[in-house]
Amino acid sequence: MSNQSVSTSLKAAARRKSGRSLFRTINDWLHLWLGLVSGLIVFIVSITGCIYCFQKEITSLTQPYQFVKAEEKACLSPSVLKKIAEQHQFGDKAGKPGSVINAVQYPGKGKAAIATYRDKKTGYMMIYMNPYSGEVLKAKALEKDFFRIMLIGHFNLWLPREIGQQIVSWSTLVFIFLLISGLIMWWPKNLRKANVNKSFKIKWKATFKRVNYDLHNVLGFYVLIGALIIAITGIYYGFKWVPKSIYWVASGGNKMPERRATVFSDTANIPAQTALYSAEDSVWHNMNRVYKGQGSLQITFAQKFSDAISVSHNPEEGTYYKNHTRLFDRYSLKEIPGKSIFNKPYEQGSAADKLVRMNYDIHVGAIGGITGKIIAFLISLVSASLPITGFIIWFGKKRKARKPAAKQKRMVEEMELV
Repeated sequence: MSNQSVSTSLKAAARRKSGRSLFRTINDWLHLWLGLVSGLIVFIVSITGCIYCFQKEITSLTQPYQFVKAEEKACLSPSVLKKIAEQHQFGDKAGKPGSVINAVQYPGKGKAAIATYRDKKTGYMMIYMNPYSGEVLKAKALEKDFFRIMLIGHFNLWLPREIGQQIVSWSTLVFIFLLISGLIMWWPKNLRKANVNKSFKIKWKATFKRVNYDLHNVLGFYVLIGALIIAITGIYYGFKWVPKSIYWVASGGNKMPERRATVFSDTANIPAQTALYSAEDSVWHNMNRVYKGQGSLQITFAQKFSDAISVSHNPEEGTYYKNHTRLFDRYSLKEIPGKSIFNKPYEQGSAADKLVRMNYDIHVGAIGGITGKIIAFLISLVSASLPITGFIIWFGKKRKARKPAAKQKRMVEEMELV
């Protein structure tokens, strides 16, 4: 009898002994090898997401320049803060092409105003300023911020975006399959007490091998639903068909509006006197009256003749789904109807609009406040551990298989001598 035939017979006998169906055999095989291939990427994406969960809370403690003493007087207008920030950053080149502030944000009472622009060398820049005096508190290159670095790793693996984002998106899609195939593997054959205990409890007093096995199976089961939600809301950003599909299902078959639809000012109607005034200041004053100074307010300046003025108001701190972006003609100051789901108040949106708008806050757990963030943190932590515990299980079985393999080889040699 040949070595190959003996080995094949032994494998067939092992499969019959296990009682696994062909479906289960294929499922287990895919779970193993897809897990090994995507494990490192899933670990990086999960652990960076885990770190990023409390970004706002940590930076509030470690970055004091985000805050100022609240004063009972009006804040300086956007055009004034823009001019101060440009002088601070660009000196004599202030206001010239490439040396212009793009937007000014007022995060709320007791917080520094933020002037922003994009630099070719340093990337996205944030200038923190006292909104009452115009004092520059901090000029920060966002790309060098620790949490920004974590976020880039989370989205792109620190690779060029067009490459890294695709790797992350496909690996997350594989992770979704692994969660489902893992549930199939975990599912107890019957509900006897021994099986229930093995499936739902970690046997902490057992050997390392058993504890590791339980950490993979039991914790994987407990985070299954949450991990699926985080993974699906994550691939929302990697595949265009995902948000469109979510919207189509939630709306009962309607097409999702464009997320970034461009709106232009009416360049054919330019009053001559507008050159003497700042249109952005006028819009800012009007919006302050409308929102009564509550929440955060960002003014994005019109750079080109055809650009509209953009105003974003967020009534709640810590979440983004209620953010409302309004557009105004830079010449007539008339409001221009937007085409995106964010161009209308959250309350006026359909169920599908609201679900899509909540995607980011669901993904990071912010939708549930600090409790939601803690849950998202724990789910991400367990998700990061699954590739590690899974690899240890596979490596342990591989080592164990080497000993019987050597024994089989000796048996075959003895049989050939007979």
